Amino acid sequence: MLREEPFVSNNKLFLSVEPFKQVDDNLVVGFSTRINGKSTDSYSSLNMGLHVQDNVCDVIANREALAAELGIPLSNWVFADQVHGNNIKKVCKEDVGAGSLSLETAVKDTDGLYTREKNVLLASLYADCVPLYFYSTSANIVGLAHAGWKGTVGEIGPKMIRIWVEDEKIPLETIYVAIGPSISQRCYEVDDYVIDRVRKIVQNENLAPYKEIATSKYLLDLKELNKQLLLNMGVNANHIFTSNYCTFNEKALFFSYRREQKTGRMMSFIGRV
Repeated sequence: MLREEPFVSNNKLFLSVEPFKQVDDNLVVGFSTRINGKSTDSYSSLNMGLHVQDNVCDVIANREALAAELGIPLSNWVFADQVHGNNIKKVCKEDVGAGSLSLETAVKDTDGLYTREKNVLLASLYADCVPLYFYSTSANIVGLAHAGWKGTVGEIGPKMIRIWVEDEKIPLETIYVAIGPSISQRCYEVDDYVIDRVRKIVQNENLAPYKEIATSKYLLDLKELNKQLLLNMGVNANHIFTSNYCTFNEKALFFSYRREQKTGRMMSFIGRV
């Protein structure tokens, strides 16, 4: 039975992560949609990505519109350059503005960000990959991770948990994780190359989050794989909230690279005010 959808439409520009907001109302956390923006053609209309050959002025206007809704200025946003790896960076005050107005200033060679700073908005871009959100009730700490299949098999989610517990001394039982809108299993076909790498990190083959549909063809559930990896790290199952949204199927709400190739990007974001 599916749990209640944790990503809720309370705003014209984004879905709010309601379970996080219920725990801490000082959180600014959500996932942008594709609607109510300035971009046109393949990027219609709320494209948040500067790296997809959209008009830069339109993208900045889209970001400014969301910044106004969130109450955190674009100058306080931080983006990583997202290379489908598992590097994670701790964001400090001197990093604010990274990637907010240009690709060149984004945090290099990084797919995960976290911070203890207030009034800093961490941001990450998507068009089918899995957005991971992290929050602890015991400290002023929030995080994001971009988990495509490469980042997932690179265990970027467990790596964030490990850094928080071992380096930041965050009690494991206080950590909450949200798994955001992304491509669903029925729409995500992969080959042996991917599944061979997935098999290396799946602890229980009976719970493997993929099914073979033809020779060397599988349907992979990236959300479920990330959830299993987090559970293996000891994250409380009741502290993990998984979206039911499929970016491929929900064309009116989301961009999808698999569906459209030339397309825009949604944005995950989290910060504390």
